[in-house]
Amino acid sequence: MNGFIQTLKNIWSLKELREKILFTLGIILVYRFSTYISLPAINLAEVGDLLEHYKSQGGNKQGAGLLGLLSSFTGGAFANASIMALGIMPYISASIIVQLMGMAIPYLQKLQKDGESGRNTLNQITRWLTIAVCLVQAPSYLTSITQMFLPYSQFQSAYYIEPSQFMFWFPSIVLLVAGSVFAMWLGEKITDKGIGNGISILIMVGILAGLPQAFVQEYVTQTGAAGAGTIVILIEVIFWMVVILLGILLSVAVRKIPIQYVSRAQARGGVTKNLMDGARQWIPLKVNAAGVMPIIFAQALMFLPGLLTKVDSTNTFLGGFKNVFSWQYNLLFALLIIIFTFFYTAITIPVNQMADDLKRNGGLIPKVRPGKDTSDYLDDILSKITLPGSIFLAIFAILPALVFGWLVQTEGFALFFGGTSLLIMVGVILDTIQQINTYLLNHHYDGLMQSKLSRTSNPQ
Repeated sequence: MNGFIQTLKNIWSLKELREKILFTLGIILVYRFSTYISLPAINLAEVGDLLEHYKSQGGNKQGAGLLGLLSSFTGGAFANASIMALGIMPYISASIIVQLMGMAIPYLQKLQKDGESGRNTLNQITRWLTIAVCLVQAPSYLTSITQMFLPYSQFQSAYYIEPSQFMFWFPSIVLLVAGSVFAMWLGEKITDKGIGNGISILIMVGILAGLPQAFVQEYVTQTGAAGAGTIVILIEVIFWMVVILLGILLSVAVRKIPIQYVSRAQARGGVTKNLMDGARQWIPLKVNAAGVMPIIFAQALMFLPGLLTKVDSTNTFLGGFKNVFSWQYNLLFALLIIIFTFFYTAITIPVNQMADDLKRNGGLIPKVRPGKDTSDYLDDILSKITLPGSIFLAIFAILPALVFGWLVQTEGFALFFGGTSLLIMVGVILDTIQQINTYLLNHHYDGLMQSKLSRTSNPQ
């Protein structure tokens, strides 16, 4: 505990790091306040009651689970009809599209290799594509909320303007697009002037915003007349901590491939002698090299069956895809995650380039020939570790459905037991901690250098 307090003091003592953290917290506050600004055509006071009524309908409970999942990524803005309802997800979608298009379009491939100028151009393309995605998603969002809520005549006062009018659609679409672009701008400001990856931090903040309410609802349910008591809450918290630990292990687990480098050839007494580096080095191949991207890809496709099915279709096979806790939803979800894990790993881990770089720099894997044999060896190892990694990732993603009902009694709290939400939180927190540690280590290194220089310049 003393070490933790001392670390906090060290962080606060660094002016640059302190300013970055305070700047990041300020941007997060702006983002959270923005999520409570509703669309001008929506009566926010009625939306909460309308959602509760919608969720309470037995025939519509499946749709509510899908709605809750969508809302969790925007900190409730999606369900509250906020100007930030689309959140940062259009930017994520645009980034994925640009990344996939980079495999097929030579111009984008050239930009990826052009260094800083190429990255700036790719970022600009991603921003414009984000606006295009918003122009598609905004009308879809407005259509979904009008179709969900208009059938209930007792909630017609939820709209200040009739949803069929032009003055409902045009300003709402403009504000939804502007809100998403504003969220993108806030994320980029965090990346530039704050600490951590801004886009990821905003997603994590949106997810964490629903955690306190979800835990309170679970506590009330378990301690109520039909609940199992406080001891079950304790068991849930312990199990949740174990799940978080497993998520951390999944994020950091690597397979180390030993390599050796030939530093130089030196002639001594007419004999040429290869001098090897003293320390053996490694190629760290991550067990889950794809991160959360397979879950995001699969999640995007899993929305399609639910959107193609009517809201009140609850007793059909396709109706089950509206329920994120149904067996058919999670079976297909797990299969898609396994497939996308192999796909995304194959396109992001260039084993041929790794083998060429090793050969060019004088590196080699013991007992493996340089060149194609090294490439085949790396590809074989990557395939072997990706299979268990993809299976574990799939189990981790459907864990909320596995614990819901027999352990966790509320849908909101169950969504935090694995899935995209928990993996994003774990990944962002680990990345932010790593950046903070880097600042601390650099400061310590600079201090040692300054002390050394002062001793050199002032000899006794």
